[in-house]
Amino acid sequence: MKDKLDDFLDHLEHQKQYSKHTLTAYRSDLLAFVDYLAVFYEVDKLDHVSRRMVSSFVADLAEQGLSSRTINRKLSAVQSFFNHFVKRGEIDQSPVKHIQRPKTPKRLPSIMRSEQVEQLLAKASFSDDFEGLRDRALLSVFYACGLRREELIGLRLKDISWTSHQIKVLGKRNKERIVPVAEELMVILKDYIDWREEEGGADEHLFVTRKGEKLYPSLVYKIVKNYLSKVTTMDKKSPHVLRHTFATHLLNEGANLQSIKELLGHESLATTQVYTHTSLEKLKDIYKNAHPRSKKPN
Repeated sequence: MKDKLDDFLDHLEHQKQYSKHTLTAYRSDLLAFVDYLAVFYEVDKLDHVSRRMVSSFVADLAEQGLSSRTINRKLSAVQSFFNHFVKRGEIDQSPVKHIQRPKTPKRLPSIMRSEQVEQLLAKASFSDDFEGLRDRALLSVFYACGLRREELIGLRLKDISWTSHQIKVLGKRNKERIVPVAEELMVILKDYIDWREEEGGADEHLFVTRKGEKLYPSLVYKIVKNYLSKVTTMDKKSPHVLRHTFATHLLNEGANLQSIKELLGHESLATTQVYTHTSLEKLKDIYKNAHPRSKKPN
């Protein structure tokens, strides 16, 4: 069955144009499933896989203590795998079709407060050298543009329009979008780029290491976590926190969901609607703390 797995992953890479990160996740989840079938059922053909085997795989994941969210992610990968071969006519139906999924509790995004963002991006928070200027520019772009980590890493110098004050972003599935940039961020970027040119960086990418090489995911995560640790005690301190904060702050200031969807590069409005729940929770807190009739009766 591993030849079918390679075939499916090749389809995702070249036809669907999935990112390397997504492909790695699919490969890991599907290999675990294929190995499970081989060990417990000695099955290595698509049409030999039954609904009972898939249910057993899900039960085994639960026994391992994996969260409902993780199990559902793995199950989605398996479902996509079989659906691909159903469409190609190699099997009649997917054994995942009627599998009951574990319920996942709604998890609201981690959001920074406005004063924390101000403290995070304050000039005094950064060293006055190449890495300090780069890190301030990097964090500012994350918050001001709401980019994903891979999108930021992929930014090139030529993607910045200095006359139009905007940045061209290459998102998922190689879809391009234009994000407007405020004057303050343009100044921060120019200060960083001027120093970058003095250092002799020849790489086409906007954000580079001191050696002039393109940034890599783990370094970007380390940079963000380091600076966020100075201003917040939240458990999660990843680049996505700044993306969530960008969207929530826009919504709180009156931006409509459709506009936020376009800025984030979401394919579906339903994905963007999670931020309405975040804002609702904020309203509930404000009501509880401020309204005289919100307190429990004595």
